[in-house]
Amino acid sequence: MLDIKFIRENEKAVKKAIKDKGMELELGELLDVDEKRRKLQNEIDEQRSELKKSSKAKPGPEEIEKLKKLGDAIKEDEAKFAKLENEFRELMLIVPNIPSADSPIGGEKDFIVVDEWGEKPEFDFDIKDHIELGKSLDILDLERGVKVAGFRGYFLKNEGLLMHLGLMNLALKKLIEKGFTPMQTPTMVKEFALVGSGHFPFGRQEIYEVEEFNDKVKEVKYLAGTAEPSLLAYHADEVLDIKQLPIKLCGISPCYRREVGGYGKDTRGIYRVHEFMKVEQVVICKADLEESEKLFLEINNSARELLRELELPHRVIQIATGDMGAGKYKMYDIESWFPARKAYGETHSNSNLTDWQARRLNIRYREKNETKFAFTLNNTMIASPRILIALLENNQQEDGSIKIPKVLQEFVGKEVISR
Repeated sequence: MLDIKFIRENEKAVKKAIKDKGMELELGELLDVDEKRRKLQNEIDEQRSELKKSSKAKPGPEEIEKLKKLGDAIKEDEAKFAKLENEFRELMLIVPNIPSADSPIGGEKDFIVVDEWGEKPEFDFDIKDHIELGKSLDILDLERGVKVAGFRGYFLKNEGLLMHLGLMNLALKKLIEKGFTPMQTPTMVKEFALVGSGHFPFGRQEIYEVEEFNDKVKEVKYLAGTAEPSLLAYHADEVLDIKQLPIKLCGISPCYRREVGGYGKDTRGIYRVHEFMKVEQVVICKADLEESEKLFLEINNSARELLRELELPHRVIQIATGDMGAGKYKMYDIESWFPARKAYGETHSNSNLTDWQARRLNIRYREKNETKFAFTLNNTMIASPRILIALLENNQQEDGSIKIPKVLQEFVGKEVISR
């Protein structure tokens, strides 16, 4: 969420952001609603002041009737104001953040390659994809996964599960060493957490709803697609001391996504599934672009360090405005190399959202005698089983076995997975 005062004073820049991000929002409608609510608020304040002054004197029958009419007018205007305020709030929630000056303008294919690491493996034999490898080594079962869970269901087995859990442990260990507070986060969250993170109203179709009944009263909760909403909402409605900043949190959680936006895409294997595990990085820092840029690169490098230890070729791309989401000021993706596809695929997503999320969640900090909204950042540390695709395919050998990267061997208990 942007500051309405900023929007009024920077209408041209906000309109450009709306256009560059490909959003459907008529800014004039928001400004018109804002003007009406401010005008009505002033009228209500004046009416209340008049009512207060008049009620101090001992009124006669005429004054009593006048006060009654004034009171009724105030109630009527308050009802109008509540309606305008709700309309204003809904429009404010879809106003995008202003992207950084160096963000490329365009859509999904207009990204910029920032960096590449590692040599793509060359094979002198016909390679297998992760589905064939997983089945032949008895570490992945898609058929029974579909039987039990439906479309995009899967079972990880034997060394496949041990690799999966090892990755979570490696990610947590590395982030703890870097000063992050590890947290097991709630998966089932209230609506405000998803509104605050910006997943609502934009991505509502991707989120599973869960109905709970408490004393026969229905309450709707949601299965989060990442630990980010929970980690951010942890400090909602708080005023932090500047000495606490930056706050670095890492959350491990199961994640759930309906993948409505990915309908028809990546339907084979475990690239795009409905449930997975993830370690997420979230940082809350002071409102300083230079400091947030340093932290943005820091959390990006943390993920890349782990990929280098896993010996996975990858690249970093800067996402264009039309593909970066409403709340993003700046966004990088890390894409790992998938040999069977002969292409890179997204495995990490890194974002600087400045104060866009903090305003929605009312996360502030106090510096001297001034209270400010914080800046927030997030990045994937590791997400599995998608990353297992890269690990299996890049480390396959001619006999169908898989070499285990050295850092994972202690978790798997062997150097090679064989039939």
